[in-house]
Amino acid sequence: MADPLAHKAQFIAAAQAAADVAACIVRPFFRAGVPADDKADQSPVTIADRTAERAIRAVIGERLPHHGIMGEEFGIERPDAAYRWVIDPVDGTRAFLTGRPTFGTLIALLHEGVPVLGIIDQPVTGERWIGVRGEPTRYLSRLAGQAGTRPCPALDRAELSCTSPEILEGSHRARWDALSRAVKRVSWGGDCYAYGLLALGQVDVIAECTMKPWDWAALVPVVEGAGGSMTDWAGQPLRLDGDGTVLALGNPALLPQACRLLAK
Repeated sequence: MADPLAHKAQFIAAAQAAADVAACIVRPFFRAGVPADDKADQSPVTIADRTAERAIRAVIGERLPHHGIMGEEFGIERPDAAYRWVIDPVDGTRAFLTGRPTFGTLIALLHEGVPVLGIIDQPVTGERWIGVRGEPTRYLSRLAGQAGTRPCPALDRAELSCTSPEILEGSHRARWDALSRAVKRVSWGGDCYAYGLLALGQVDVIAECTMKPWDWAALVPVVEGAGGSMTDWAGQPLRLDGDGTVLALGNPALLPQACRLLAK
């Protein structure tokens, strides 16, 4: 079987170039009073989202024209391609609109539906996480820190994070509450930035639902390369056709207990 990362250097270079271009587009709009439109699901979208996604598509299309691309704003190109880029130009648009630097640009490469490369880029703070399947995550930043989850020994010592209580719909809320009662502390907010913090050993558990592929695809190689795990709430690998639940753990040994608490 051919190595899906045989051209790893080329793929990483394309992803980094796309992230660089997106950062140049997004940064000037931050705290600039950008208006937002509401999409069909009532989530906001701005000129920064749309322009950055077009730019990312252009960079990838120029460098890797046979690869597929899936983005939050403009759908799928070349859906039958074995390699598919999955992008979210501004993950955390609400944070972006309210001037909080917890949003980020997410760029992932999937091979046959499995994430093999992922970038979390925070264009305001200048932080970038680069994850490649089977390799240690790299953290590029002027700030202190290095990639690596912390060995949290038990859930009752864990820091749990979730973007917003609003995403915990229906039965998901009761299941999430069971997990929250077992941990040391809960913090809200963070979007993709929380996963970067987990990869730096600052957060131990993230449990979220209603997640789309562009919300989680780039996070998988970053978290796993830092020593953590990413699954659905049943402990199964994340899939493009999955149920939208996501469970990230800094210490994979906590997976059985966390899944029991999150069980239906």
